[in-house]
Amino acid sequence: MATPNSALRAARMGLLMSQDDFARAVRDAGTRAGQPNDASKRLVQRWESGTTGAPRPVYARALEAVTGLPIEALGFTTPVPLAHVHEDGRGGHDVDPYPAPTTTSSTQPGRQEPHGNHSGVWLSRYEYFSSGRDAAFAGQHFVVLLQHAGRITVRSLPRSADSRLAVDLDLDGHVATGTWTEQTATEGYYRGARYHGAIQLLVEPTGRRMSGKWIGFGKEFDVNTGPWELIFQDASTTKATLDHYNRAPE
Repeated sequence: MATPNSALRAARMGLLMSQDDFARAVRDAGTRAGQPNDASKRLVQRWESGTTGAPRPVYARALEAVTGLPIEALGFTTPVPLAHVHEDGRGGHDVDPYPAPTTTSSTQPGRQEPHGNHSGVWLSRYEYFSSGRDAAFAGQHFVVLLQHAGRITVRSLPRSADSRLAVDLDLDGHVATGTWTEQTATEGYYRGARYHGAIQLLVEPTGRRMSGKWIGFGKEFDVNTGPWELIFQDASTTKATLDHYNRAPE
């Protein structure tokens, strides 16, 4: 069975777009860039289901434009091909020359089964020290969290903060370990800088809070760390629920 692309689905849901809306946005992005494409709801479904493991370059560029994220952060686990042509010379539409990844087990040997499913809306909160302002700050986002087996994908809702946040985690029992990326606002203090690093969280037995620490580099090329927590808000990921949380946390 193909592994669902939770990262792309979370990115789409974080933009509050239906699959039809997302396909239209991908087409529009291609048109604006002078590289038209034929993105459709069916193609989006194939990407999100994992049936198509990698988009063609024309789609990859449009996906980056729509989501504001690099293609590597959108859950495609196989290389993006430079080109693909049928044996009869026709260009391939929605063609995946690489097989989609398959899996025979939801966990690796020695890996603990994940405890329940944590999908839903969560509040992400981390703390950091700004050397340039000589003060401590907290970053908050409402995020969409999607879990498939032991993989957790977290993407921020667009109006919850000026920056865009992406977190990808592997869940082993009550320990979640992975990476984070934050694209700061172009008009903010950090002038559109992109930061990334590692993160490890402990999932509380209640399943309603994850807490731990992040590590990442600063503007002065030093390595920083600080607390990070995810606090459960709602198990629903319907459009109405996402609309409700598409705002800055109090």
